[in-house]
Parts: sequence; C-alpha cells; structure tokens
Amino acid sequence: MPSLDRSVLERLPTFRRMAGEDIDMLLKDAHPSRFSKNSEIFSQGEEARSFFLLISGHVRVVRTSAQGDKVIVRHINEGELMGIAIAMERAVYPASAIAIVECLVLNWPNSAWPSLKSKVPGFGTAVYRTIGQRFQETHDRVLEMASEQVEQRVARAMLRLMNEAGRQTADGMEIDFPITRQEIAEMAGTTLHMVSRLLSVWKDQGLVRGARQKIVISNPHGLMRVAERHRDE
Repeated sequence: MPSLDRSVLERLPTFRRMAGEDIDMLLKDAHPSRFSKNSEIFSQGEEARSFFLLISGHVRVVRTSAQGDKVIVRHINEGELMGIAIAMERAVYPASAIAIVECLVLNWPNSAWPSLKSKVPGFGTAVYRTIGQRFQETHDRVLEMASEQVEQRVARAMLRLMNEAGRQTADGMEIDFPITRQEIAEMAGTTLHMVSRLLSVWKDQGLVRGARQKIVISNPHGLMRVAERHRDE
C-alpha cells in the first residue's frame, strides 16, 4: 500500500491545527493497513505492540467477560484513535477491535510513542484527551446500568449511535453503518427480545424506522424524551 501524505490527516479534526511538519513526523513512523469487513484489527488479551488511528470506516470495540459474554464497549469512527494501551501503560489490549465495514487504519509501533509524545505535543495531548473521554464514557455507562430502566438504556444507546455516526436522510438520522438488534442489546445490557419489542413500539410511535441492519431515528427529540422520561417522574 502506498504511503499517505499529510492531506489525509489534515482533514481530520484532531490534526487540523497541527503544523504540517508535525504531521509529516507522525506519518514517518506510521504504516497504513486495510482491514476487510468483520476482520479483527487487534484482539483482547493480545500483546499490545502498536496503536492505531482510523482513517476511514467504522470499528466496533468488543469486550468478552470471563464467562464468555460479549459487550460492545464503543464504536470508533473516522479520525479516532484506538488501541492506545501504551499510553495507559497496559501490556495487552483490554478489548477487541473489529472492522464493521472495510477500514483504512494507520498504525504506529509502540516504540515510536515516547518520541512522538515529546516531539509532537499536540499528538500526545490528543491521545490523553481520548483516554479521558473514554473513562468518562465508561463511568456514564456504569451509572446508566445501575440506575436506568431498560427502555431508557436502549434509547440512550440509539442516541449515542446517532451522535457518533448519524447521517441525515429524508427519513431522519440514519446510523451510517450496519448494526443488528443483538448489537444494540449488547450496548444497552439487555436482551434481543427486549430490543425488538421496543423498536416495534417506537416504530409505531414514529420514533424510528428500520430494515435489516439499518436503523433510522425519525424523531430524535421524541427518542430523547424517552431516554430522559424517568428523570422527570
């Protein structure tokens, strides 16, 4: 695969204000790779030897419990970092990253991290900002699981998907990658049956539309009211 020039990174929010020389330094040690749909970019428990930036596509991060239960931790979208175990002083990846569609990824060897962190401070800042945001997301998810009813958790999971990867269409905000009801259930900590029942009710109410692996949120404000309902009672 040919090397990438700085214009590939300059279009991404994290790098727009970064000097061209700094972007060139980042690209010097980076290696582009393509991953086909459903392939694994890195796996839970694997020795963390690299860290990554998603250039195009969408990635699902999945964690498997000791009992074998799978939980979708988050979705990674274009321009986001992932697999940054080195910055957290972790020896292995805490979860698996799976390509939802064909993805283009930049990866750096962990050996490049100390130099990039010191010579390109903006990159180090972006990495630590990402870690902080994800710790906050994890904290919020724990609170949701402990305090919210299933209906609210599913609605909130749908709204997260919309905010992360929503694409405006004539019918509403379409989630811009394939997602199944089972995967929504894993995000919300509930069952496939419950998600199917709720989506059927919300479809009748005009809140959502959907076909196979495609979800459209027709009425985001209405779905937000569902997510917040219990707080007003």
